[in-house]
Amino acid sequence: MSRVLALSSWVSYGHVGLSAAGPALQALGHTVTQLPTIVLSNHPGWPHVSGRQVPVEQLDAMVGALDDNGWLDGHDAFFTGYLPSPDHVDLAVRIIDRLRASGGRPRITVDPVLGDDPKGLYLPEPAAIALRDRLVPLADTLTPNRFELGWLTGLPADTGPQAIDAARGLARAYGSQVIVTSPPSPFGRTGALAVTARTAQRWTLPLGQGVPHGVGDVFAGLIASGLPVAEALGHLSALIAASLGAPHLRIAETAAGWTGAAPATPDPIQEF
Repeated sequence: MSRVLALSSWVSYGHVGLSAAGPALQALGHTVTQLPTIVLSNHPGWPHVSGRQVPVEQLDAMVGALDDNGWLDGHDAFFTGYLPSPDHVDLAVRIIDRLRASGGRPRITVDPVLGDDPKGLYLPEPAAIALRDRLVPLADTLTPNRFELGWLTGLPADTGPQAIDAARGLARAYGSQVIVTSPPSPFGRTGALAVTARTAQRWTLPLGQGVPHGVGDVFAGLIASGLPVAEALGHLSALIAASLGAPHLRIAETAAGWTGAAPATPDPIQEF
């Protein structure tokens, strides 16, 4: 099992950000150290929401305390999600430097939470630019959605070949793996597209209706823990199926089912 250090949003009710990835990873037996970049009552899509960003100086002090207690070293992975300001991006960079300075080589997974179709960019542009320019180059794995892939690369990603070309550009530039969530897929399907400098592989799954928020956060967390894409998608698909129509992901209530799900079957491997 992995020890995962995670930096992202947190809600007190429901399952998004750390409040989605954390419980899902814990249900699978992983240890999760959580650093909240923003603390909210619930997902902002609900009629009422309250909360605020966690000051970076407070997060720096928390990281320092973890280090002083001997709890920072030994993490197998570092995972970033929602980073609301350039200062939070810089914090993520400092954490990576700190983890690597200790002699370890934790897996770095960056979920570039920037925006989505049809609303577009919902992260403030200075934070988005900082993430693209300062954090993305440090990642071992990136998990953008289709919109985020296009924004990060400045390339179209509206067809399968376009998405592969854009993802391959990132993979070659930074030596990373790029896993595109909700890539261009046949009507009524969704899935994931995993691209390296040499290969591309796709999984297509049924597109469910009434899927609660937080699916992308769970997927990125599962990938950060070291799960192969097929296994992560197997767990996620089962969790989605058990949560359709519910107001929130049913992570705890249905854990006996989704934690034991079989890996998703990939489409035929393609070389590009």
